[in-house]
Amino acid sequence: MNNRIIKPLCTAVALLVGAAILWQAYTTFQARYLRPFDNQTTLFDGSQLQLPAELAGPGPIRVVHFWDPTCPCNVGNQQHLGELVSQFAAQGVVFHVLQKPGSHGQLPANLSSLQPIASLPGSEQLPASPAIAIWDRQGRLAYFGPYSEGAVCNASNSFIEPVIQALLANRPVQADNTLASGCYCPW
Repeated sequence: MNNRIIKPLCTAVALLVGAAILWQAYTTFQARYLRPFDNQTTLFDGSQLQLPAELAGPGPIRVVHFWDPTCPCNVGNQQHLGELVSQFAAQGVVFHVLQKPGSHGQLPANLSSLQPIASLPGSEQLPASPAIAIWDRQGRLAYFGPYSEGAVCNASNSFIEPVIQALLANRPVQADNTLASGCYCPW
């Protein structure tokens, strides 16, 4: 065969094979690591939530993380929760975790310091997770709702840091009903 035909033909085949490999890599990455985000609006109503008797009443600021191991929305907030623990535990804030009843899973190592709670009165009515509840030093529910609004959660869009900072400064907070749009799973 003529050299003028073979060289462009080999180049075209190499480009097609390279494009096919890149396309396969892209679709594999997308299927494995990217999940569709359903921007749902959820009302978080904390009027029924109460601390268990052994944690109720005056004491430290208490934070309860509501966790469903099967919820893909947890991935983003677990790093943020680890940052919250690092930032506020040394200031006397106590962190707890309530795992969705009947679910099985283990938190990442950086969250091993969260104290598990077997049950929380009113948690049966939780609309969605991941969610967080914060009780002030008098044992009153100060905040109940999501960590943030939107598909991802971090300190730049979080509702939590301002609440904890206000409580640490002895300023009252009452945000036990929250309406937000974000990545949530049914509880």
